[in-house]
Amino acid sequence: MNYKVGIVSLGCAKNQVDAEMLLFTLKNRGFIIVNDPADADAVIVNTCGFIESAKQESIDEIIELGKLKQEGTIKAIIVTGCLAERYQSEISKQLYEVDSVIGIGANESIADVVLDTLNGKKCESFPDKVCLPLEGGRILSTPPYTAYLKIAEGCDNCCSYCAIPLIRGGFRSRKPDDVIKEAEDLAKRGVAELNVIAQDTTRYGEDLFGKPYLAQLLKRLCKIDGLKWIRVLYCYPDRITDELIDAIASEDKIVKYMDIPLQHCNGDVLKNMNRHGNRESLTQLINKIKTKIPDVVFRSTFITGFPGETEEQFEELAEFAAEMKFQRLGCFAYSAEEDTKAALMTDQIDDEVKQKRADIIMEHQQSVMAEYCESLVDKEIEILVEGFDKLAECYFGRSYADAPEVDGCVFFTCDGKKPKAGDFVKVTVTDYMGCDPIGICVNNE
Repeated sequence: MNYKVGIVSLGCAKNQVDAEMLLFTLKNRGFIIVNDPADADAVIVNTCGFIESAKQESIDEIIELGKLKQEGTIKAIIVTGCLAERYQSEISKQLYEVDSVIGIGANESIADVVLDTLNGKKCESFPDKVCLPLEGGRILSTPPYTAYLKIAEGCDNCCSYCAIPLIRGGFRSRKPDDVIKEAEDLAKRGVAELNVIAQDTTRYGEDLFGKPYLAQLLKRLCKIDGLKWIRVLYCYPDRITDELIDAIASEDKIVKYMDIPLQHCNGDVLKNMNRHGNRESLTQLINKIKTKIPDVVFRSTFITGFPGETEEQFEELAEFAAEMKFQRLGCFAYSAEEDTKAALMTDQIDDEVKQKRADIIMEHQQSVMAEYCESLVDKEIEILVEGFDKLAECYFGRSYADAPEVDGCVFFTCDGKKPKAGDFVKVTVTDYMGCDPIGICVNNE
């Protein structure tokens, strides 16, 4: 056969895991996997459809690939992922560049779809979302020392602004033994940093056992030889139990990093978002975590300009952000997504106001991050080495406070033995530039 296939995967890490499973399926069927789409016979675009900007990025990528197809460089474009699942046959009608479109439930049949498409048969297939496989091999697209571990699919939270339940379906946990087996396999392949992901990691196990099982799963993961850092992402605040906090506090392999997308702090806004809590309850949660895990680093996200958000409610959010001093924070202007309840609300806010509010919070966040970097000066921190920056003439890597792809780096020089990507070294922080610490490697003789 000798057909060459490339994948362009957009959006979140959960989508990236799907792409890695697609690659494995294709390779098993004899396709040659190429990194550069220009070298491929067929290119699969694993799209994101979460918010407007992500949708536009997916569309732009398809159009760019269409130019390669027009030139005769590639023969076929196949679209899958969230945008395909959400808009289905509309994609091929509106984007002439596309040859085939399949929903996430058809991912297991990707090899047949590619083969049929290259043989001139256009495919459109949208099986039930639950047909998306939770198990299967992967060809890692991350560096060999780090990987994502997806423990569940879908979401049942039904936040009023979010289309994910419509796109990905209901929440489905993987069986614990299957998760552990995959983690063991990843460790044997040299993965030292495991990033645990799902739409809501804290709901893990509720559908299997009638109660949360994340804490127990993490303890089992900690027993796997070879794993050094285990990072938990996407924790829903309502489901952060004392048991989970204690597990993170007590297990050395679990990095002291809490990713809790809060979205807002005002009780009325949260209620309209179909979320729970208020400034008081969220403050109590954050302070409880800080007490039990003294060195914890927080990442969160906020949404400004949600329908009906008053100036006073926004000011409360800004005050909350300033008070909590999240070391990592993203703030986004509300995006009205079709088929969501929030998009039908009558009190929509002007785009300029939404963005201005987000900018205000992020401007203040710069000083919070600078303060955090300042607190690291003269301290010794452990770094996972990721490479050497030829332009800056120094090494770079991440501390436990830096999740891959979303956070920054630590830059450092090294006079001793040259470290390689995947090594762990100790670095004394001497300064910082922007929001990135700078230091000297201290234990690499």
